Amino acid sequence: MNIDMIRAAAGRLNGHARRTPLLNSPFIDQIAGRRVWIKPECLQHTGSFKFRGAWSALSALDADTRAKGVIAFSSGNHAQGVALAASQHGVPSVIIMPSDAPALKLANTRALGAEVVTYDRATEDRDAIGDRLAAERGLTLVKPFDEPQVIAGQGTVGLEIAEDANAQGIETADVLVCCGGGGLTSGIALALEADAPGLRVRPAEPEGFDDVKRSLESGRIERNAQTSGNICDAIITPAPGHITFPILHRLCGPGLAVSEDEALQAVAQAFLRLKLVAEPGGAVALAAALSRRDEIAGDDVIVVISGGNVDAPMFARALGTLA
Repeated sequence: MNIDMIRAAAGRLNGHARRTPLLNSPFIDQIAGRRVWIKPECLQHTGSFKFRGAWSALSALDADTRAKGVIAFSSGNHAQGVALAASQHGVPSVIIMPSDAPALKLANTRALGAEVVTYDRATEDRDAIGDRLAAERGLTLVKPFDEPQVIAGQGTVGLEIAEDANAQGIETADVLVCCGGGGLTSGIALALEADAPGLRVRPAEPEGFDDVKRSLESGRIERNAQTSGNICDAIITPAPGHITFPILHRLCGPGLAVSEDEALQAVAQAFLRLKLVAEPGGAVALAAALSRRDEIAGDDVIVVISGGNVDAPMFARALGTLA
């Protein structure tokens, strides 16, 4: 896993992924006590950064392997990213999703061209289902984060941050990244190490599900006690990956953790001040910039909003924090 893979992924993504900007609001700056620069990956295809990694992984396969199709496990953003990338490559995709996944996410994944296979979380083994389908059809598994070509695709976010920060004259700053398994965070960290070494990546997570923060503190992979029960579901994973964690440990600063209420308030501020729609899990980095200002140094902080796939009731709940 290296910068050359990220640059190669950027070449393959050119003309396919959206190049998202760095946005700023004086109102958000005032809350944070410094300039806040927001990278809105909620504006990416399928509403999250996941399209980058999916396209990178599919475009890196040889044509014969890719033509047989791909398979992925996901209940949300990775599913939609893989489905669209496969559709645009003209190859089949199978997405294994829990039967209790939100109806909208099931419908969206099908609408993007995937064959959705559902399973019962309580009684069925998704890995066994995936192994069987992959073997029967010759499908290639696209992992959500612990996969070099996926990390390379996510790392293109970091190349863009480096270029845009330089244009703004930002030489030193913390870069706060919403973190689940660490694919986005590690990819950005590798890109910035090469192109903007004065920018330091820091993972942001929900309180109670801060496995990466605790792993960085202990120096070894720590696990979450549970993997459900938080509104920031988009970024909750059991533990950092075996590929991502060594990168995170080498390059990242201390992690930050925020509450559900702080995440909802960040969703509201993103909409109020920048007209951006963020999901709670995609807003935890902004929440950290706004609510953990004493744990951040410097005149500037860069924040990635990683996704915006929020349902209407949750978005209304977030806007209710403005009252």
